[in-house]
Amino acid sequence: MSLSFDVLSERFIQLDAFLSSHTLFWQGVPFDCLDLPWRESHPELCEWLDTQSLHELGNWKESPADLAKMLSKWLPDAKSFISLTAIEPQQSADVQCDPHWATGVPGRKWSQISTFTAALRAGEGGNWLEWCAGKGYLGRILAATKNANVTSLEWQQALCDDGQAYAEKHQLPMRFVQGDAFAKESQQLVQGCDHAVALHACGDLHVTLLRHAVEAKPLSVSVSPCCYHLIRDKQYQPLSSLAKASELSLSKHDLKLPLQETVTARQTVKSKRFVEVSFRLGFDALQRNLSNSDKYLPIPNVQKSFLKEGFEAFCYWAAMRKGITLPKGLNFGHFLQIGETRFHTVEKMETVRTLFRRPLEIWLVLDRALYLTENGYHTDISTFCSRELTPRNLLIHAVRKNRWH
Repeated sequence: MSLSFDVLSERFIQLDAFLSSHTLFWQGVPFDCLDLPWRESHPELCEWLDTQSLHELGNWKESPADLAKMLSKWLPDAKSFISLTAIEPQQSADVQCDPHWATGVPGRKWSQISTFTAALRAGEGGNWLEWCAGKGYLGRILAATKNANVTSLEWQQALCDDGQAYAEKHQLPMRFVQGDAFAKESQQLVQGCDHAVALHACGDLHVTLLRHAVEAKPLSVSVSPCCYHLIRDKQYQPLSSLAKASELSLSKHDLKLPLQETVTARQTVKSKRFVEVSFRLGFDALQRNLSNSDKYLPIPNVQKSFLKEGFEAFCYWAAMRKGITLPKGLNFGHFLQIGETRFHTVEKMETVRTLFRRPLEIWLVLDRALYLTENGYHTDISTFCSRELTPRNLLIHAVRKNRWH
């Protein structure tokens, strides 16, 4: 069942007010900060954070609802977290995805595709477009279970070739098109389909599909967004009239916030993150000391295996990348200790930022849903799978108004 424009708008307005009134707690770059930036404005909150171990902070980040209850002592609006982020699951169809079609598909990805397919509604035309298809893993299931003729758009020719070969071998009605999703020609594919779908197409890729849909008017569109920060503009460009009227200005760094919600990481992953972030913050303390600067200096990505070489080797590597000459006699242990202390500070800030991850993601998804509603579609948002399978589990489904069933 579609949600009315008023329902979508009201939720958006509430989220916008929540996010806009608390930008101090979630915007900005924690790596820039030498201490919690709320020491003076919220001393009791900072005192509580100071009592939390890294293990305890990690537990809070993995339980946003419990965190909201705790933080409501100092941020009363946090009480609204549950209602603001409540999204109903999609009633899934009884779609049996034969494991036969899972050949070559990683297990978690196969589960995501299966649940996404089950959440899609059939009966809205027989010509489907798979946007940013890769090898067409999703398209396989659509062709096999939805009685659909599938056109799969993919940029990489090698993936098109592999997908087409698989489809022909198994006699699936699929046609791969090698092309640029940003090219004007891609809009013709949207115009020629009945139902366009995109599972975890990144940033501007899925936004481009929505823009094409508004112009081409296919019967229906189903999108699960991902990687909101992968945009070509420096700042987020709102789609709907309500988002355009918002006071929020979102940088690429802000747009990364929802993606920090991940399925629980293994301890080895957490340990590697501690080492890398501590190294980065330790080197930052070193370069601030040398340059008499108070600004964080970003450095490129590093191969994780290189971290085994130790902090001193890391500093020489980073200094070379940034054109810095390190003097002899540096006390690297001193700066590493600073980095490890600052890691704890960053984790405190990231714990508070956790409260705003899902609200910001739903704000972004509602912007897309409202945009479609404003342009001739009945639209709803739902979840198509559990958070444990993928935190990127929001589904936008839109049906053209004059063809509503």
